[in-house]
Amino acid sequence: MNENLNAWVEAALSGEILPEDAARSILADDDLALLPLLDAAGQVRRHYHGKKVRLHQINNIQNGLCPEDCGYCGQSKTADQPLKQYVIKREDDIIADAQAAKERGVFRYCMVASGRGPNERQTDQLCRIVKRIKDEVGIRSCLSVGLVNAEQAHQFKEAGLDRLNHNLNTSEAHTPNVVSTHTFEDRMNTLRAAEDAGLSTCSGMIAGMGETDDDILEVAYKLREMKVPSIPINFLVPIEGNKLQDFEQLTPERCLRILCLFRLINPKAEIRVGGGREGHLRGMQGLALHPANSLFVEGYLVTRGDGLDKVREMIEDAGFEVEGEAPRPPCSKFQIDDDADIMHPETVLRA
Repeated sequence: MNENLNAWVEAALSGEILPEDAARSILADDDLALLPLLDAAGQVRRHYHGKKVRLHQINNIQNGLCPEDCGYCGQSKTADQPLKQYVIKREDDIIADAQAAKERGVFRYCMVASGRGPNERQTDQLCRIVKRIKDEVGIRSCLSVGLVNAEQAHQFKEAGLDRLNHNLNTSEAHTPNVVSTHTFEDRMNTLRAAEDAGLSTCSGMIAGMGETDDDILEVAYKLREMKVPSIPINFLVPIEGNKLQDFEQLTPERCLRILCLFRLINPKAEIRVGGGREGHLRGMQGLALHPANSLFVEGYLVTRGDGLDKVREMIEDAGFEVEGEAPRPPCSKFQIDDDADIMHPETVLRA
């Protein structure tokens, strides 16, 4: 099997596409051990991205009030959650949050607004916000605002937007099992509009929604075909009241295999571990950095995530570095009894 892994690494580094039978075996072959697979994906990741990890932070600038019925989303019109609903936040507050994110070392500031897509007034407002972030803050920006047409995409580009996010989430065949108020083609059209306008695109999937291995492969190959440079991989958080609940598909190993698959099929892309990583990967989060080179910090719209300091610590403990930051000197996390000759067994680790 090591010979196969070597061949897959060589193919990824030479620009060749990973054969489907090999891709399928990454997800389904019990004889393919996880650690050698992680090492193979890690070789490709390190070739293109070194040991750097990019940190992204989401600002949920509009919450609820959504007419869509996405079964995974706590803001869906069908979700039974007592969420605080609000229209787009005050511009000055959004700008201040962007400035705070930059000062804390966040690589990209991602603004997400619920809803089917922005109307003309909202598009103008979002363009003002994007321009102010570019002029006043100087941090990279990303918008995720639902369906976007060609005219809106060009407006965002002219305002200075760096990247537009619109996830495929799952395969075309599985999409009707997840949402009925829009189609897979609607999502593809948004990505095409962004690309035609010259915007960088960000698109990924949510694993654990009852999909098959073939559904996962379809998304991975489609994103390669579209040359999407940024791919977030989310893992379903089964929020009570949502249509989609726990399909019991996800284990830490399953999540890691999915990340390795996307790295070997999309070798140059920024692979981001997104929502659900804390709960599904648990103590194996550090291993995810071998295939992935990017993380969200501090929350995913309606669910909380690990704080920035904890994420930095996890990255450094795994032997990686936060992009844009100098490595910090190691510090002791142990409390030493100055009156004793040895460290007591009951010494506690600081949080």
